[in-house]
Amino acid sequence: MSTIPITKYGAVLLKEELQRLKHVERPSVIIAISEARAQGDLSENAEYDAAKEKQGFIEGRIQELESMLAAAQIIDPSTLDVVGRVVFGATLDLEDLEDGTKFTYQIVGDDEADISLNKISISSPIARALIGKEEGDVVSVQAPGGKREVEILAIRYV
Repeated sequence: MSTIPITKYGAVLLKEELQRLKHVERPSVIIAISEARAQGDLSENAEYDAAKEKQGFIEGRIQELESMLAAAQIIDPSTLDVVGRVVFGATLDLEDLEDGTKFTYQIVGDDEADISLNKISISSPIARALIGKEEGDVVSVQAPGGKREVEILAIRYV
C-alpha cells in the first residue's frame, strides 16, 4: 500500500471526524433503527429505510477514514529543514505578474485540499509547478484561463 501525504492539521481533522462518527453518529443511528423497528411493519417504514441508509453511509465513511489514516504519511511543515524552498505543507505568498493580484496558498494532500480555504492539492498543476522553487522565483503555471506567470514572494512552514 502506498502512503498518502497529509499535513498534521489534516490528520487531526480526519481523526476528529472518525471519532465523531464512531462515538456520536453511529450510536445515534442505531437508536433510530431500533425505534423505527419498534413501530412494526418494516416494509412500509420510511424512518427505518432512512436510518438504514444513513447507517450504511456512516459505516462506509468510517472505513474510508480508517483506510486514509492507515495510509497517511503525516508531515509537519514546521519541522522540515528546507528553508527557502517550496515543499509539501508550505504556505506561499504569490503574485500574479500579469495583473498584480497577490494570493496565498498552502500545498496539502489531495483529501484536505479546499480552494475556499486557500489549500491546494499537491497533485494540482499549480502545486506541481511550484514544488522545488525558491523565494523570488518566477514560475509559469497552467491555470484554467491559460498560462500565468507568478512570483513567489514568501514561503512559510506553519
